[in-house]
Amino acid sequence: MPEITSIEPQKKDKNRCSIFIDGRFYCGLTLQAAVKYRLKAGMHIEKELLDEIQLETEKQTALDKALTHISASMKTERQIRDFLAKKGYTAPVCDYVLERMHYYGFIDDYAYCKAYIAGVSGRGKRMLEADLIKRGADRSAVDKALSEVEESCDEARTLAQKYLRGKQRTRENLYKAVKHLVSRGFSYDTARAAVDVEED
Repeated sequence: MPEITSIEPQKKDKNRCSIFIDGRFYCGLTLQAAVKYRLKAGMHIEKELLDEIQLETEKQTALDKALTHISASMKTERQIRDFLAKKGYTAPVCDYVLERMHYYGFIDDYAYCKAYIAGVSGRGKRMLEADLIKRGADRSAVDKALSEVEESCDEARTLAQKYLRGKQRTRENLYKAVKHLVSRGFSYDTARAAVDVEED
């Protein structure tokens, strides 16, 4: 059976402690919970029991932390889960918080994707897709949001003009401009069309 090898006070919050199982950090708990359940180093305990203790004693605190975390800007579900995990919350607590946030409409990956797309410029659909996946947005939400976006040749043309500023309109430079647009996530057809317009 797993063993609690140490219980250490947390530096950033003196009211919380870190629980180490078999020499590795497992979760954080309030000191009050650790005392209530008589947790101590050398004690053998199932991880599932620690999960239950944390869920019972800290689910509201975790929810409050998550709500504060999204108050400044929208977050994806995965970003919230990663944030809570770094705070030492176990999977059951993360699941509870996310279920509550979904219920109240505080997280919505599709809305996040739409807001992100509307807030950036100079990126083609492929780069937008990569950005959103990197931020942990749900795949179906990404696909749905991108399906509603028309790749802008005007935006690609503006980028091409900026790239070509001060350069001769040689075949080589035009080809490099196309490559630059493709590297920004625009499709080859859009990039070529944008540079062809610039060439004319």
